[in-house]
Amino acid sequence: MNKIIVYEHENFTGLHREFTSDVPDLHSVDFGDCISSLKVIGQPWLVFSDAEYKGLVHAYEEGEYKSISLNDSISSLQLVSEDLDHPQITLFEKPNFEGTSKIITEETNLIYGYFNDKAASHIVQKGVWILYEHGNRRGSQYIAREGNKLSNYDPMFHFNKKCSYVYPLKGGQAIVTSNILWDHKKVESERDIVIDEINGVNDTNFEQAFTTTTSKIYESATSHSFKLKPSSLKINGSFYLSIDPSTNLLVEKGSIESTVTIDKIEVSMPAKIPPHSELNIRVIRQVVNASVPVELTITKNGKMKTECGEYRSMSGSNISTRYIMKPIEKKT
Repeated sequence: MNKIIVYEHENFTGLHREFTSDVPDLHSVDFGDCISSLKVIGQPWLVFSDAEYKGLVHAYEEGEYKSISLNDSISSLQLVSEDLDHPQITLFEKPNFEGTSKIITEETNLIYGYFNDKAASHIVQKGVWILYEHGNRRGSQYIAREGNKLSNYDPMFHFNKKCSYVYPLKGGQAIVTSNILWDHKKVESERDIVIDEINGVNDTNFEQAFTTTTSKIYESATSHSFKLKPSSLKINGSFYLSIDPSTNLLVEKGSIESTVTIDKIEVSMPAKIPPHSELNIRVIRQVVNASVPVELTITKNGKMKTECGEYRSMSGSNISTRYIMKPIEKKT
């Protein structure tokens, strides 16, 4: 859920209020001109010095702000409802969207290029952008929202030929849930590996003890990996893949490094060898490479979409024993 928590004092102390929708006048809810710190969850919020979303405005993305520049000066709050994925703004060198233009799709310091202090008008195709006067994101600023067409910087806020930095607001972390489709598991390869071999010989006329224990412990390893499909897909949030009740893998930014989990498996051993017999025990690990499709449900800013991924594993957890008992000639 998108919400903002505002506090009376710095460091999140004093009285506080929580809002999930626009507040045109904080004085009407007894919290005007008293905010000194805030927390944002989900989409960014705009805070205004005057009621009805007027006056000075600052934007706050998801995060915690123990102090703010508009201390004790906020009178209205507005949730940014635009889709902030794939932002785009076009800057123009002259008023009325004329002259040389520059299309920008990411955070950009114009000082490092050829368009510093040249913009005189703009059109926002997607997202919400902050235009700054200086390259260090300081000085005068202007918040340009999706669909905004400002034909002349000069008469509105004296920003003509002064823009040096543009920044697209970023949405909050998406909530991602995963569903591993085990019914569609595909085994790609299988092979057996002998990990231990034990031999025992009894050339007496009596049954002999083979081992002092009836079992032996072996370690088994399973490697796990995950990737999005297509690989060009990006997810900023993190989520868990639940492989089994004891294995939950954290996926961050759409992938995980190959992770290995270790288990211990107990294998039974025969206790006795019959007279004049030879016992051979082979401990065999079956290594299985498999892939499983994963369905991802991504919820962000109240919108839900489904994407796909692939979980892969190389498991050696299946350990078995093979016994071969054969007679030997009696010694004369």
